Amino acid sequence: MTAFTSCNPATGEVVYTRPAWPAPQLALSMQALQRAQKRWRQLDVGSRAAQLLVLANLLAERREELAARVTLEVGKRTSECLAEIDKSVQLIRYYAELAPALLAPQSIPTQASRSGVAFEPLGTVLAVMPWNYPIWQVLRFAIPALMAGNACMVKPAPSVPQSTQLLLDIAEAAGLDVLDIAWIEHDQVEEAIHLADAVAFTGSTHTGRAIAALAGRHLKKTVLELGGSNPFIVLADADIAAAARDAAHSRFRDAGQSCNAAKRMIVVPEIAEAFIAAFCAEAAMLQAGDPRDAATTLSPLTRADLREALHAQVLDACANGAELKLGGKMPVTAGFFYPATVLDHVNPACRVYHEEVFGPVASILRASDEADALRLANDTPFGLGASIYSANVARAWGLAREIEAGSVFINRHTSSDLRLPFGGVKASGYGRELSEFGLYEFVNVKTYWQK
Repeated sequence: MTAFTSCNPATGEVVYTRPAWPAPQLALSMQALQRAQKRWRQLDVGSRAAQLLVLANLLAERREELAARVTLEVGKRTSECLAEIDKSVQLIRYYAELAPALLAPQSIPTQASRSGVAFEPLGTVLAVMPWNYPIWQVLRFAIPALMAGNACMVKPAPSVPQSTQLLLDIAEAAGLDVLDIAWIEHDQVEEAIHLADAVAFTGSTHTGRAIAALAGRHLKKTVLELGGSNPFIVLADADIAAAARDAAHSRFRDAGQSCNAAKRMIVVPEIAEAFIAAFCAEAAMLQAGDPRDAATTLSPLTRADLREALHAQVLDACANGAELKLGGKMPVTAGFFYPATVLDHVNPACRVYHEEVFGPVASILRASDEADALRLANDTPFGLGASIYSANVARAWGLAREIEAGSVFINRHTSSDLRLPFGGVKASGYGRELSEFGLYEFVNVKTYWQK
């Protein structure tokens, strides 16, 4: 059996392994979870919210312990991991406050004496989860699903077993028996989909297509949050210093391992040289080091294979016309570090033009004018997020309406907010998380009509 294995990304040292379940355990655990869900769904939404608030309080109390575990496995800076835990706590409290009203039955005026809509759980939701935000991304799907009366089975990424197990331990301490972990191999995912009532997946577009195909075969509802190659458009009248600062923060936070980060900096001729100089200056100030050290501003990548794949993309770009402005050299030190890297004159011959880049590598695309900037922004298979920087907000809004993405930010880098829906179009997936839209993804919107 292939083990779930933690490596310390700062040193490359293996720090923990655990085996996958024996094959029969999946069905047994799913059956137990389904029994728990039948009890959970009988609770009113307020009672579910109260139970989940216990989880929020325990997460807040144990935030430093949990953040240290994530830092050890993922390699993110401690401050970034603490922010992940704190945002997860806010998420629970947000839904605990709003869900009772949002999930209340609605009366619909008709000629019938009584008719309306109720929001009922689907059952058990399987989540196949990534490694880069092992707490936030699990809870981002799980909390609204649980609030709606579902149970959740999480298949974690193989590289974050300790973070996932500690999250489960805290959930069990909160008295929740409707959240469990599936310690299964990839070849058991189809069985898990068959046993579940719905599926959530966050990860690569390649794997998302496979998950969608399996779910379609079994007619299971899916929400897919996939990759992104998000454009960051800088127009001629933009505040260059602010745009460069925001672009660097977005591109290099969490070592660039975020689907929603700015990845393609699209610049018009009037400000191209000024922006590139300012952006490279911001990137050059980043300091790689131990992610537990407060002085570190660039953490390592999570795995060796991710670094190798990233470097191959950089070498390909340089061989196909891109100009290396910064970084791009494979470190020889221990751990999975990679320098902040800037590629100028990225063009369609380069793989990074078409592919998602998951690491601290930024692509500069030079547009001939604003219309060409819009063309470049949409010339990608992805459609997750986008940013536009301009002093003319009305003009920026006009461009925003033409961008093919799930979200567009004006004079702000891409991010997520509990109150706003999060998700993409095209190869970035479908469905939404967060806000009321995320709450309604895993419910049966049931019509009642009494004559």
